[in-house]
Amino acid sequence: MPGHMRENELPVTVSVTRADGTVEQVQIGTAVRRGEGFSVRLAELTIGGEGAARSAPARRAPSSAPGEPPAVFPPYGRSRGMPIRGASAQDLEFYATGARRTLADPGKARFHDKERALLGAIEAEQARQGGGGPPDDGEPADNEEQF
Repeated sequence: MPGHMRENELPVTVSVTRADGTVEQVQIGTAVRRGEGFSVRLAELTIGGEGAARSAPARRAPSSAPGEPPAVFPPYGRSRGMPIRGASAQDLEFYATGARRTLADPGKARFHDKERALLGAIEAEQARQGGGGPPDDGEPADNEEQF
């Protein structure tokens, strides 16, 4: 991605929460005004560690280390790139529904590992917040009593 922007271009960034809790804005592309909206040009993105040798570090969007659940929402929806921890119940359920939809689609099998990790992180946050959403596996939520 060029280091300078034209006058009609805006950077497109995601918020990345580091392990130490700091939040960094990482540019993932460029938006160009087109009439009432924008056209977005994304840079080459690498999620996790795969492909790091082929992609310059400045062009990689940092994410959790391999095997760690994601810390931020994926790059769509109103809370794209925002931290999962502390998110509203509505946002958690919105992204959980999207992950479940992808997991139910055999044509999107290449995304299933990433979506399972996202769904696990969202469900863990829902449990941390006291349930957050309806459990869909028949198990009581953490905040329900079992007798």
